[in-house]
Amino acid sequence: MAYVITQNCCNDATCVTVCPVNCIHPTPDEPDYATSEMLYIDPAGCIDCGACVDVCPVNAIQPDFELAEGAERYPDLNAHYFTAPGKQDYSPAPYQHPKPKIEVAQPCPLRVAIVGSGPAACYAAEELLARKGIDVEVTMFERLPAPWGLVRFGVAPDHQATKSVADLFAATAKRKGFSLRLNVEVGKHLSHEELLAHHHAVLYAVGAPRDRRLGIPGEDLPGSHPATDFVAWYNGHPDYAGHTFDFSAERAVIVGNGNVALDVARILASDVDRLARTDIAEHALAALSGSKISEVVVLGRRGPAQAAFTIPELLGLAGTGDFDVVADPAQARLDPVTAASLDPHAMAALKVKILGELADRPLSGFRRRVVLRFLGSPEEVLGTDRVRGIRVGRNELTEVDGRLVARPDGTAEELDCGLVLRSIGYRGEPVPGMPFDDLLGRLPNESGRVVDPDTGAPLPGVYTAGWIKRGPSGVIGTNKKCAEETVEALFADFAAGRLPAPANGGEALETLISERQPDALDYPSWTVVDRHERTTAKPLRRPRIKLTSAAEMRKVVEDARKPM
Repeated sequence: MAYVITQNCCNDATCVTVCPVNCIHPTPDEPDYATSEMLYIDPAGCIDCGACVDVCPVNAIQPDFELAEGAERYPDLNAHYFTAPGKQDYSPAPYQHPKPKIEVAQPCPLRVAIVGSGPAACYAAEELLARKGIDVEVTMFERLPAPWGLVRFGVAPDHQATKSVADLFAATAKRKGFSLRLNVEVGKHLSHEELLAHHHAVLYAVGAPRDRRLGIPGEDLPGSHPATDFVAWYNGHPDYAGHTFDFSAERAVIVGNGNVALDVARILASDVDRLARTDIAEHALAALSGSKISEVVVLGRRGPAQAAFTIPELLGLAGTGDFDVVADPAQARLDPVTAASLDPHAMAALKVKILGELADRPLSGFRRRVVLRFLGSPEEVLGTDRVRGIRVGRNELTEVDGRLVARPDGTAEELDCGLVLRSIGYRGEPVPGMPFDDLLGRLPNESGRVVDPDTGAPLPGVYTAGWIKRGPSGVIGTNKKCAEETVEALFADFAAGRLPAPANGGEALETLISERQPDALDYPSWTVVDRHERTTAKPLRRPRIKLTSAAEMRKVVEDARKPM
């Protein structure tokens, strides 16, 4: 018997650190960790100890004889990773990643402000507060009235196991020295300079909330939206709860084929009764119940081997069971250029194999279907008053400087549709008072130290982690290693005396917050909201029913605190 990592893998590598025989890879120190779709257990090396199962924050690890429905392909997927040359001879010695001891000569506690409350922010807070031998106080600021960032507002509602990583963040929030300020916006209620006046350091982990544009005619027609807006809408993000989307046409087109695109396609095609068992926002559930969409086209500009979605997301889409997943057999086959260069041991080769199986699979007769299309680029969104269709140019792959590049072949076709969602990537936005690399869409930094773009010198006491640090790459757990690197830099600077002591203390900060934002919420307030959402949902057998505004959340908190 061996244990198997399945779809929910978040890549935080906690399992790696407890494996006594080093059979889980890639480890955070290995080159392909940053780009890996998931982690993998070597079936030949696994000794069936179960240590990894106990620490997995998202319940992604299962014994190979007890796999959940839909996880049947994962033993082969795990084993495939270790077929590549150089991946059979890992040392059986346990993975070691010791953290250096912090020698501090100056007075403690070290006071750190973290801006943002998503995975990178929470991993950074845990790393700061869990380090032995140093007293740390962390104040986390979140402009929204609810915490956890993309875990709450980005992860699809039917991926509840993935959302369970929030339990880790809640454990961090209970640590001594941690405080949370929700509904407080840095740049509006507090300035960067004021944060620095009350802390040794400020760490920005605000993510990459903007979408990338297509740059084609018709992109701004009604009915054409960023997929990020749609995701935020169905997840109950307060800024997007009032948005509307037109589901009256029979076809929707999603431009881009990453994991977010597959999430969006799955939500559009899923049976509403199944969605009603998730924590999808109530307004989204009501709107989707009247949807007339019967076909969702997911459009990728390159071939199947270059598709941006991961194999777990593809398997999850194909196994949903509410709709057919269709791929054109001709498009699912490798083009000659890719076929000549694709390593059969690469995960992309397995992805192509699975797509070929989908292309050959007979239709089940569902009312809706998701169509995976490749080698097509949008040229124009068609319509005058609203979206009526999209013109798609066909591509061919050519090799340029060792890379496969999609080039138009001069032909095109038009698809009728009433909804176009662009899902071609996220992008960071400028942070008030901070330098910004507009080309890369992130804060300029070296190992998490924010730097002056003109001189390259670190800005004293200013740090960053997550997507605003490195760009929108990786999955939830990838932010753990990213945050660790930043925190190591922060600790080193504090130990070396490079962080001036704050001019003001914690009480002065609390006074400032109460004056500037009397509607701020704290962590105890959030636990009241969290309990309310779960309790309200329980009779309906749902995980939670989300509140979608600060006013709703404040009322719940106030009502809970009224004397009986």
